Amino acid sequence: MYADVIVDIATSDLDRIFEYFLPDSTVKEGFRVLVPFGNKFSEGIVVGLKDKPVYPVEKIKSVLRKLEDFPVLSKECLDLANYVSERFSCSKAAALRLFLPAEMRKGRIKEKKERYFSLDKEDLETEIKKSAVKQIEAYKYLKENGEEKAAILNEKFGTSALNSLLKKGIIKESFKSVFRKPYGEMPSEKKEINLTGEQENAIKSVIETEKSVTLIHGVTGSGKTEVYLRLIDTYLKKGKTAILLVPEISLTPQMLKALRERFKDECAILHSGLSAGERFDEWLRLKKGQAKIAVGARSAIFAPIENIGIIIIDEQHDGSYVSESVPRYKTEDIAFKRAEYYGAKVVLGSATPSVETYYHAISGEYNLVKMNNRVNKKELPKISIVDMRREVRKGNNSPFSALLKTELAETLKNGNQAIIFLNQRGFSKNVICSECGYVPKCENCDVSLTYHMEDHALKCHYCDAKYKMIETCPECGSKFLRYGSFGTQRVVYELNKLFPDAKIGRMDKDTTQNKEGHYKIISAFAKKEYDILVGTQMIAKGHDFPSVTLVGVLDADSSLFFSDYKSGEKTFELITQVAGRSGRANETGKVVVQSFQPDNNVLNYAVKYDYQGFYKNEISLRKATGFPPFADIIRIMVSGEDDAITRETLKNVYNDVSIIYKTYQKSFVFFGCMKSPIKKIQKKFRYQILMRTAKREVYSILCKIAAKYDTGKVSVYAEENPNNLV
Repeated sequence: MYADVIVDIATSDLDRIFEYFLPDSTVKEGFRVLVPFGNKFSEGIVVGLKDKPVYPVEKIKSVLRKLEDFPVLSKECLDLANYVSERFSCSKAAALRLFLPAEMRKGRIKEKKERYFSLDKEDLETEIKKSAVKQIEAYKYLKENGEEKAAILNEKFGTSALNSLLKKGIIKESFKSVFRKPYGEMPSEKKEINLTGEQENAIKSVIETEKSVTLIHGVTGSGKTEVYLRLIDTYLKKGKTAILLVPEISLTPQMLKALRERFKDECAILHSGLSAGERFDEWLRLKKGQAKIAVGARSAIFAPIENIGIIIIDEQHDGSYVSESVPRYKTEDIAFKRAEYYGAKVVLGSATPSVETYYHAISGEYNLVKMNNRVNKKELPKISIVDMRREVRKGNNSPFSALLKTELAETLKNGNQAIIFLNQRGFSKNVICSECGYVPKCENCDVSLTYHMEDHALKCHYCDAKYKMIETCPECGSKFLRYGSFGTQRVVYELNKLFPDAKIGRMDKDTTQNKEGHYKIISAFAKKEYDILVGTQMIAKGHDFPSVTLVGVLDADSSLFFSDYKSGEKTFELITQVAGRSGRANETGKVVVQSFQPDNNVLNYAVKYDYQGFYKNEISLRKATGFPPFADIIRIMVSGEDDAITRETLKNVYNDVSIIYKTYQKSFVFFGCMKSPIKKIQKKFRYQILMRTAKREVYSILCKIAAKYDTGKVSVYAEENPNNLV
């Protein structure tokens, strides 16, 4: 028997199948194996079996051994990996890696097993010397209690006594797998929930529709999570499995808690924030069928489960569902492919669905379900817009308007909680010289540095470089330095001055780097250990805090000015989502949105929760200008440390792409070559070729062109409808 093997080396030069003789008949498709490759040994995946080889027998080497006693990938996963490789133009090895915990490679993690001792034969106490007191005690303990962990017995009776009993054949050892459980035991508060009419209709519609994809467009607080749980329960009872995706790692513990309350150990969590052992064990439980529900962020779409009945993507609009590193896949595409294989249903849920998704829904391609009311029957929180230009003219230079200060004081007085949202971590976005206007920039990236008060340092949020805080301007020598726009650190600092007795927490990338950092902050806020939580977009979506009655949005219009066709959509989403954290229990919520452009259309749609108005305005603009969903944006990024070599590569890529453009010119809306908005990141100069085209198949052609010029010195890759164009 011969095996077709994909060797685990993700380079384009080796992106092909290699033949090996297979001496072990127990090895099937999907097994990981160790094979000789060149002058060393490499790991690989068996992707096919055959009786006769293509190459001469004398040139074919043998598989050395299998690495596990079971196939790590099913036939469906092997097919899906092939689809990912072709659709998103990456090597087959890179596609296969998506399905496995990284730590499995090179044998860096294995099953954790605990050693146990038990009596091998009864009534052998007479064979133990009377002077061996500890051996006799251990024997009696095992006779009374049965099997016990070796660690406990060693502590009670000593290693020497147990080893002696083992050598005499009086006791025997065994090993049992031990699963490392993420987040440990979570407090359970199972309660009966009566469904609303809208929830019942949503569940029925998903199950009964002939369409494979359903969009649940439900306002914040409408009870979408309960709908997800009931749908999962329905398909589990049919003997199926389920995948539930959330956009942020910070949301997974909350969702996991709800799932564990309902389904106990039938759910497993997958995301990069777990320890290596936890991630491997959760993957293994799913692979062995011990868990039926995979919950996690983007990567959980590759969970090793079979017979899938339903895939749910919560907060469908979120940009984190698009991978911005190789392979550059879109989670929805993978979900649709897996659902097609098993005849499963896909549910997309959001209060602010992406424009493209809503377009597909109202055009009839997807089943559309609307949930317009909150389960608590309360109105959506009232949003007030504050014109910050007037505040500045009145001499108010703090991060907070007079209205927000008043509302915060009232909220704290009533014993309620508040959330302050600002999409900028650090103390200040930048430092500016008041005399000459100098702004410190990163030496590696074409971006201004952010001041972090806790470290009294300047940091780059693109390459993580850290610089000493300047005391005088290096350009003109002035000591008059001022801070630019506020960051989360500065907001906490100012809040502490305003409300010294309030307990204030902060949730951003800086405070959640440690394992379980998200979970600890969210849990503390839920237990009312903080009165005010200040955070970036990771606090904006999905969380349910009953005591939050006030949300403040600072610098609400900052995201409107990104060089991105989705800037308006992202602003509408963020404001609507963060506003939805308020008033989710019995008290009516309030939201204060601070803006320097209070008359902006997007903000005014958000204030009225008018998704329909926003959508109609946005879709008409996109139709007129040829943006998605009416055409695809394709960007080829060319970057390198040597500017001259990078520009020369750009020229060659552009010449090749121009041939494609001329061939399909009628289907192109735009075609151009330029510097990227951020001209340099991590010491690499950046150039881009941008195009908008209605010809879908062009993307795969352009991926091949990009791959041709992607070398060690210059990075070249293609992106389809990228999340941002910086």
